[in-house]
Amino acid sequence: MRGRLRGLSGKTLPVPGAFNAASALMIERAGFEALYVSGAGLSNSNGLPDVGLLTLEDTVRLASSIIKAVEIPVIVDIDTGFGDTTEVKEAVRRFEEAGAEAVQIEDQEFPKKCGHLPGKRVVPPGEFAEKIKAAASARQDKDFLIIARTDSRAVAGLGDAVERANLYIEAGADMIFPEALETKEEFREFSKRVNAPLMANMTEFGKTPYITMDEFSEMGYSIVIFPMTCFRIAMKAIEGALKELKASGTQRNLLDRMQTREELYRLLKYEG
Repeated sequence: MRGRLRGLSGKTLPVPGAFNAASALMIERAGFEALYVSGAGLSNSNGLPDVGLLTLEDTVRLASSIIKAVEIPVIVDIDTGFGDTTEVKEAVRRFEEAGAEAVQIEDQEFPKKCGHLPGKRVVPPGEFAEKIKAAASARQDKDFLIIARTDSRAVAGLGDAVERANLYIEAGADMIFPEALETKEEFREFSKRVNAPLMANMTEFGKTPYITMDEFSEMGYSIVIFPMTCFRIAMKAIEGALKELKASGTQRNLLDRMQTREELYRLLKYEG
């Protein structure tokens, strides 16, 4: 049942990122109402940098296992759309069939970079608007959302990002995602100048300061994603566990930091 992410006026959803089906189940069990599948999360968890190396087939396969594992809505990051307008249409078709609630596509040049790294380049706005038109025309369900991300703030400034956002809305985007804004004031200004549902990225160690959910709500943002929080926590925990195991030769001192067998089975709904 789609449509759960439409009509969020007056409500701001925190949306954590899942990097596999088990992490998606944890997000759902914790009571979150939606989850996000980031290109970085899928790439990094498969040992790759976030530069668009995963193909459409790779991303559909990996994201599908996450979508099938949960009942809450799933937003899938499809980076630059895997090619031109023809590939964008195919991507929309595939992810709609897979059961996603929305896809997010960005206006960077390929190969893309992490949105919070220097040296990004963006395509001409008219070229990206054609991708948005193609994406909107390809969907079969009007409740399948097309989220347009602009990376232009770091390239040409906030004003250009606003102009692009309004062009992308005209082209058929349902929601706008301004990437790597640098102050709370920029988020507030963007919201004032763009009349559409908005998504914000509250990633760690990037250009955006740490802003609370209440603050984003006050500024009019509908969705706030936390794309890599779970992944980073998990990787740091694994790093610490391996150091302890190597140093002591036993996992005995790690037991109180582990998910138990029973807890895992309950998460998986496995009777054993």
